[in-house]
Amino acid sequence: MFTRAFLAGRSASSAVIRTAAPRSLLSTSAVAHKAKLPHEKLRYAPEVGELKLGDYTANSQRTGVIARKKGMTGMWDEWGVRVPVTVLQLEKVQVVSIIKTSNPSCARLQIGCGVRKEKNTSKPMKGHYDAHGVEPKAKLFEFPISPDAALPVGTEISAAHFVPGQLVDVTAPGLGKGFQGVMKRWGFSGGRASHGNSLAHRTPGSTGNINPGRVYPGKKMPGRMGGKNVTVIRLPVMKVDTALNCIWVKGPVPGHDEQFIKVRDSTKLIKHRLFPEGAAVPFPTYIPGQSPALPRETIAKVGGQDPLVPSSD
Repeated sequence: MFTRAFLAGRSASSAVIRTAAPRSLLSTSAVAHKAKLPHEKLRYAPEVGELKLGDYTANSQRTGVIARKKGMTGMWDEWGVRVPVTVLQLEKVQVVSIIKTSNPSCARLQIGCGVRKEKNTSKPMKGHYDAHGVEPKAKLFEFPISPDAALPVGTEISAAHFVPGQLVDVTAPGLGKGFQGVMKRWGFSGGRASHGNSLAHRTPGSTGNINPGRVYPGKKMPGRMGGKNVTVIRLPVMKVDTALNCIWVKGPVPGHDEQFIKVRDSTKLIKHRLFPEGAAVPFPTYIPGQSPALPRETIAKVGGQDPLVPSSD
């Protein structure tokens, strides 16, 4: 009885002491932590009005698009030279939303491609599409733009967004190669074929020194190869087909057939022109009824001298 009463009195006195302690004696870690919390960053979004044509400048950056890779074929330029090309098709490419950024001089657009069934769309994504009045998309990507290149939500982007002869950058996951050794993955020469070599023809060899007694991070060793994003820069657009909504891009493009490809205007231009000289750039995009009418097919002009005619030198 005495012990129970003593403990009860001790707990009560300690409670009184805690409540009666002055504020200056309490720990200020909570107050200091609250003071160190960063303020919420301001978010900016470009003001988007009615869709109308504008003037393209050197500081303008148009939005990119999402296309499907249909495969490779060949075409002939005006000199009769065969050019390998990859066909990319734009399937119901639309602006889904305008992303707010912390920098007022930069903006981002969320672009959607294709159609997804409503039963295969999650409830959060369905609410996102319903809030912006856009049907569910098969793929979504974000593209950085300049504020003057912003597009209203729901704007459709066609193949006429690109100009024949311009340069584009394409990005897509490369083909997966599975688990590979160092000779295939990193190009190692391997061991000798004979002269004392036994069961070490394709081995990586030494993986480091005895000191510090560990393998450094990033050491080239066997592992999974491929399946990562690959970007190919400065590919010329050889042809634009407005009826099939396709663009013909010179050379190979990463990814398998039916792969979603990100296509945007080239950014690393060293001694290159983004658009052909004198070309009419649709800015911020091609707008039916406002932009000049285009034929079904527009083919890029290579220019220069006929390579099949021998030079006089």
